[in-house]
Amino acid sequence: MIRRIVLIVLGLIWLGPTYLLVVNASRPAASYDPGSAWVPSGDFALLENFTRALDSANLTDSLASTALYAVVSPLLGVVIGALAGYTIVVLRLRHGFWWFLLIFGGTVFPSQMLLVPLFVGFSDAGLYDTRIGMILIYTGINVPLAAFVLRNFYTGVAFSIFEAARMDGASTWRIFWRVYLPISLSALTAVFILEFTFIWNDLIFGLTLTQTESVRPVMTALAGLMTDVYAGTPVPVGLAAGLVVSLPTVVLFLATQRLFARGLSLGSV
Repeated sequence: MIRRIVLIVLGLIWLGPTYLLVVNASRPAASYDPGSAWVPSGDFALLENFTRALDSANLTDSLASTALYAVVSPLLGVVIGALAGYTIVVLRLRHGFWWFLLIFGGTVFPSQMLLVPLFVGFSDAGLYDTRIGMILIYTGINVPLAAFVLRNFYTGVAFSIFEAARMDGASTWRIFWRVYLPISLSALTAVFILEFTFIWNDLIFGLTLTQTESVRPVMTALAGLMTDVYAGTPVPVGLAAGLVVSLPTVVLFLATQRLFARGLSLGSV
């Protein structure tokens, strides 16, 4: 009984900020009062506030760009990571463990250490403030996690599957696409969801490597909108934009939660 009460109290505390976000994002922009932030408003103006945010910060272009980054880069990342795990584990690449450390070792360093070299390199290569440049950086960042997960997954797959496919005359490339990639769908989905969420919520790379409204990620555009809160943008407008923009990651997780849960069992097929 005591444990249940403690869990309920902790759950209410955890949901408190979410309640404040929903309540204040839904109230009319002109009626915001910090003193009554906990009291729901009688008028529901969430869609009106979000529409105003779309016009104020031109979030439409940023949403389209972010959707492109969050779909294309994780897809490329999981395929390249799966190829790395397949090569290291199944094809038994010479010094495979050291190759894996080389791929995964880049995650040891904080992202902040990469910003200045990336800015200089992107500027020199003509990739600064381009969608291609953002896809490349997000793909590169996502490959190590995919390689880590898929390497562990393929370690639990019997090598006799590869031998049987080879005896049937299949090439190593065909075995990867027709055998190993399908059986690792659960792990691929789990990695894709994590990487989609990371890219959708990214702020730091968007601030550093983008400038124009048509290229910058939505969180970068949203940060600019929230900065303008103290210059005339009402608080409910900024909160409504943040609430609606966060929904795609929630919807994706709810739609794929079974595959995500299966993907956590990395050694199962």
